[in-house]
Amino acid sequence: MAQYGFYFDSARCTGCKTCVLACKDRHDLGVDRAYRQVYDYEGGSWTAGADGSFTQNVFMYHLSMACNHCTDPACVTNCPAGAMQKDEETGIVWTDHEVCIACGTCDSVCPYGAPVLDSEAGYMTKCDMCKDRVAEGKAPICVESCPLFALEFGLVEELAAAHPEAVGAIAPMPADSPTGPCVLIRKAPAAKDAGDVDGFVGNEPEIV
Repeated sequence: MAQYGFYFDSARCTGCKTCVLACKDRHDLGVDRAYRQVYDYEGGSWTAGADGSFTQNVFMYHLSMACNHCTDPACVTNCPAGAMQKDEETGIVWTDHEVCIACGTCDSVCPYGAPVLDSEAGYMTKCDMCKDRVAEGKAPICVESCPLFALEFGLVEELAAAHPEAVGAIAPMPADSPTGPCVLIRKAPAAKDAGDVDGFVGNEPEIV
Protein backbone atom coordinates (compact mmCIF):
# COMPACT_ATOMS: atom_id res chain seq x y z
CA MET A 1 0.00 0.00 0.00
CA ALA A 2 1.22 3.48 -0.85
CA GLN A 3 1.17 5.92 2.04
CA TYR A 4 0.74 9.62 1.46
CA GLY A 5 1.66 12.14 4.12
CA PHE A 6 2.58 15.75 4.89
CA TYR A 7 5.88 17.55 5.38
CA PHE A 8 5.88 20.75 7.43
CA ASP A 9 8.77 23.23 7.62
CA SER A 10 8.38 25.04 10.94
CA ALA A 11 11.34 27.27 10.06
CA ARG A 12 9.39 28.69 7.12
CA CYS A 13 5.96 29.00 8.72
CA THR A 14 4.97 32.54 9.76
CA GLY A 15 1.67 31.52 11.35
CA CYS A 16 -0.39 33.34 8.72
CA LYS A 17 -3.03 30.57 8.79
CA THR A 18 -3.66 30.72 5.04
CA CYS A 19 -3.69 26.91 5.10
CA VAL A 20 -6.48 26.95 7.69
CA LEU A 21 -8.60 29.45 5.77
CA ALA A 22 -8.11 27.73 2.41
CA CYS A 23 -9.23 24.43 3.93
CA LYS A 24 -12.24 26.03 5.61
CA ASP A 25 -13.22 27.72 2.35
CA ARG A 26 -12.91 24.57 0.24
CA HIS A 27 -14.91 22.46 2.70
CA ASP A 28 -17.36 25.24 3.63
CA LEU A 29 -16.58 24.98 7.34
CA GLY A 30 -18.12 27.34 9.89
CA VAL A 31 -16.39 29.03 12.79
CA ASP A 32 -16.86 25.94 14.98
CA ARG A 33 -14.87 23.56 12.77
CA ALA A 34 -11.41 23.41 11.19
CA TYR A 35 -9.61 20.44 9.70
CA ARG A 36 -6.18 22.10 9.90
CA GLN A 37 -4.97 24.07 12.91
CA VAL A 38 -1.99 26.36 13.43
CA TYR A 39 -0.65 26.26 16.97
CA ASP A 40 1.46 29.16 18.27
CA TYR A 41 3.81 27.53 20.78
CA GLU A 42 5.70 29.88 23.06
CA GLY A 43 7.41 30.20 26.40
CA GLY A 44 10.52 31.27 28.24
CA SER A 45 11.28 34.09 30.68
CA TRP A 46 13.42 37.15 31.39
CA THR A 47 15.93 37.18 34.26
CA ALA A 48 17.30 40.33 35.91
CA GLY A 49 21.02 40.41 36.59
CA ALA A 50 22.74 42.09 39.55
CA ASP A 51 24.02 44.81 37.22
CA GLY A 52 20.51 45.67 36.03
CA SER A 53 20.82 43.84 32.73
CA PHE A 54 18.38 41.18 31.58
CA THR A 55 18.85 37.81 29.92
CA GLN A 56 16.12 35.78 28.31
CA ASN A 57 15.33 32.37 26.88
CA VAL A 58 12.06 33.36 25.22
CA PHE A 59 10.89 31.30 22.23
CA MET A 60 7.93 31.15 19.88
CA TYR A 61 7.14 29.19 16.71
CA HIS A 62 4.20 27.78 14.78
CA LEU A 63 2.95 24.26 14.08
CA SER A 64 0.49 23.64 11.26
CA MET A 65 -1.21 20.28 11.69
CA ALA A 66 -4.20 18.38 10.36
CA CYS A 67 -5.06 14.68 10.50
CA ASN A 68 -1.79 12.78 10.22
CA HIS A 69 -3.35 9.83 8.34
CA CYS A 70 -1.59 7.42 10.66
CA THR A 71 -0.30 4.02 9.61
CA ASP A 72 -2.26 2.49 12.51
CA PRO A 73 -5.03 5.04 13.13
CA ALA A 74 -6.77 4.74 16.48
CA CYS A 75 -9.92 6.26 15.00
CA VAL A 76 -10.23 3.39 12.51
CA THR A 77 -9.41 0.71 15.06
CA ASN A 78 -11.89 1.96 17.64
CA CYS A 79 -14.82 3.23 15.57
CA PRO A 80 -17.82 1.07 16.64
CA ALA A 81 -19.72 1.77 13.43
CA GLY A 82 -16.87 1.24 10.97
CA ALA A 83 -17.25 4.81 9.73
CA MET A 84 -13.54 5.59 9.91
CA GLN A 85 -11.76 4.06 6.94
CA LYS A 86 -8.15 3.86 5.74
CA ASP A 87 -7.81 3.70 1.96
CA GLU A 88 -5.82 0.64 0.91
CA GLU A 89 -4.22 2.37 -2.11
CA THR A 90 -3.25 5.76 -0.66
CA GLY A 91 -3.27 5.34 3.12
CA ILE A 92 -5.64 8.30 3.42
CA VAL A 93 -7.94 8.11 6.45
CA TRP A 94 -11.48 9.29 5.72
CA THR A 95 -14.96 9.20 7.23
CA ASP A 96 -17.96 7.34 5.79
CA HIS A 97 -20.72 9.75 6.74
CA GLU A 98 -23.41 7.27 5.70
CA VAL A 99 -22.66 4.96 8.64
CA CYS A 100 -21.25 7.42 11.23
CA ILE A 101 -23.33 7.56 14.43
CA ALA A 102 -21.58 10.67 15.80
CA CYS A 103 -20.60 8.90 19.02
CA GLY A 104 -17.30 10.82 19.22
CA THR A 105 -15.15 7.75 19.91
CA CYS A 106 -12.77 8.74 17.10
CA ASP A 107 -12.19 12.14 18.66
CA SER A 108 -11.61 10.68 22.13
CA VAL A 109 -8.94 8.22 20.94
CA CYS A 110 -7.12 10.41 18.40
CA PRO A 111 -3.84 11.76 19.88
CA TYR A 112 -4.17 14.85 17.68
CA GLY A 113 -7.84 15.75 18.04
CA ALA A 114 -8.38 15.52 14.29
CA PRO A 115 -12.04 14.37 14.10
CA VAL A 116 -14.62 17.08 14.75
CA LEU A 117 -18.39 16.87 15.01
CA ASP A 118 -20.62 18.48 12.41
CA SER A 119 -23.51 19.03 14.81
CA GLU A 120 -25.82 20.22 12.05
CA ALA A 121 -25.24 17.21 9.78
CA GLY A 122 -25.03 14.75 12.68
CA TYR A 123 -21.75 13.02 11.88
CA MET A 124 -18.02 13.29 12.55
CA THR A 125 -15.80 15.01 10.00
CA LYS A 126 -12.05 15.43 9.51
CA CYS A 127 -9.31 16.14 7.01
CA ASP A 128 -9.42 13.58 4.20
CA MET A 129 -6.26 15.00 2.60
CA CYS A 130 -8.48 16.42 -0.16
CA LYS A 131 -8.68 12.89 -1.56
CA ASP A 132 -10.69 14.06 -4.56
CA ARG A 133 -7.86 16.43 -5.50
CA VAL A 134 -5.27 13.72 -4.87
CA ALA A 135 -7.19 11.42 -7.24
CA GLU A 136 -6.80 14.13 -9.90
CA GLY A 137 -3.05 14.35 -9.32
CA LYS A 138 -3.28 17.58 -7.31
CA ALA A 139 -1.99 18.46 -3.84
CA PRO A 140 -4.30 19.10 -0.88
CA ILE A 141 -5.58 22.68 -0.82
CA CYS A 142 -3.62 23.55 2.34
CA VAL A 143 -0.36 22.64 0.61
CA GLU A 144 -1.22 24.50 -2.57
CA SER A 145 -2.26 27.65 -0.70
CA CYS A 146 0.75 28.08 1.61
CA PRO A 147 2.49 31.32 0.52
CA LEU A 148 5.77 30.35 2.24
CA PHE A 149 5.87 26.77 0.83
CA ALA A 150 6.01 25.45 4.38
CA LEU A 151 3.81 22.47 3.51
CA GLU A 152 4.52 19.61 1.13
CA PHE A 153 2.56 16.51 0.21
CA GLY A 154 3.62 13.17 -1.23
CA LEU A 155 4.55 9.59 -0.54
CA VAL A 156 6.04 9.35 2.95
CA GLU A 157 9.16 7.53 1.79
CA GLU A 158 9.82 10.20 -0.85
CA LEU A 159 9.30 13.02 1.64
CA ALA A 160 11.69 11.30 4.06
CA ALA A 161 14.32 10.94 1.34
CA ALA A 162 13.95 14.60 0.34
CA HIS A 163 14.11 15.83 3.95
CA PRO A 164 16.50 13.60 5.93
CA GLU A 165 16.67 16.22 8.70
CA ALA A 166 12.96 15.92 9.43
CA VAL A 167 11.58 14.58 12.70
CA GLY A 168 8.26 12.92 13.44
CA ALA A 169 6.93 15.42 15.98
CA ILE A 170 7.58 18.69 17.80
CA ALA A 171 5.77 20.35 20.72
CA PRO A 172 2.88 20.72 21.31
CA MET A 173 2.44 17.28 19.71
CA PRO A 174 2.56 14.29 22.09
CA ALA A 175 5.99 12.75 22.57
CA ASP A 176 5.16 9.23 21.51
CA SER A 177 2.23 7.98 19.51
CA PRO A 178 1.58 4.31 18.77
CA THR A 179 -0.54 5.32 15.77
CA GLY A 180 2.40 6.04 13.46
CA PRO A 181 1.57 9.57 12.21
CA CYS A 182 2.47 10.14 8.57
CA VAL A 183 3.98 13.60 8.99
CA LEU A 184 7.56 14.83 8.76
CA ILE A 185 8.65 18.11 10.33
CA ARG A 186 11.67 20.34 9.95
CA LYS A 187 12.38 21.87 13.35
CA ALA A 188 12.74 25.63 13.55
CA PRO A 189 15.73 26.72 15.67
CA ALA A 190 13.32 27.57 18.50
CA ALA A 191 11.27 24.37 18.21
CA LYS A 192 10.99 22.17 21.27
CA ASP A 193 10.85 18.40 21.30
CA ALA A 194 7.46 16.71 21.33
CA GLY A 195 6.12 16.35 24.86
CA ASP A 196 7.73 19.58 26.06
CA VAL A 197 5.89 21.11 29.02
CA ASP A 198 7.89 24.33 29.42
CA GLY A 199 5.89 26.17 26.76
CA PHE A 200 2.22 26.69 26.08
CA VAL A 201 -0.18 27.18 23.16
CA GLY A 202 -0.52 30.94 22.99
CA ASN A 203 -3.52 31.03 20.64
CA GLU A 204 -5.66 28.38 22.34
CA PRO A 205 -8.94 30.34 21.87
CA GLU A 206 -8.47 30.02 18.09
CA ILE A 207 -8.24 26.22 18.17
CA VAL A 208 -11.60 24.57 17.38
